[in-house]
Amino acid sequence: MNLPNKLTIGRIFAIPVFIVVFLMGYRYAAAIIFILAAFTDMLDGKIARKYNLVTNFGKLMDPLADKLLVMAALICLAQVGDVPGWMVIVILGREFIITGMRQVAAAQGIVIAAGMTGKIKTVTQMIAIPLLILANWPFSLLSFYLPMDVIFLWIALVMTIVSGVEYIVKNRQLFSM
Repeated sequence: MNLPNKLTIGRIFAIPVFIVVFLMGYRYAAAIIFILAAFTDMLDGKIARKYNLVTNFGKLMDPLADKLLVMAALICLAQVGDVPGWMVIVILGREFIITGMRQVAAAQGIVIAAGMTGKIKTVTQMIAIPLLILANWPFSLLSFYLPMDVIFLWIALVMTIVSGVEYIVKNRQLFSM
């Protein structure tokens, strides 16, 4: 197994550790686990492309690991009241729809590549979540209130909807087959 795939598997194993640590109330540790796991997402893709280590396992598991990490964090944050449940439902719904579309496409030999709006969605989620876990730190230290955690959460929500609509429109031919 190559390094990018090991990083992906490491990210998957980090998810239950994150959940336990977060729900035990160790928010700083949970944020560090989340940030390190999110960093492996960026790292494994760069390594796979640079050294031509792209595999079918990686194509399948890397985006799944990202979705599981983000969903686990958002569900934990909703459970403790830091994120509205309806937002988690919208984000989760988009992920199910797009994953389903990718599976239908793959069965027909079609690859649906990640678009720029989907990448922006992922980045804004990966920024919003640690800010939410840490109650808007370091912005909470400012003498004026700047809710960057909430701002990034709303940007992530908007990008979730925009990217979801974009995927559906660009791949609408899948619905007619």
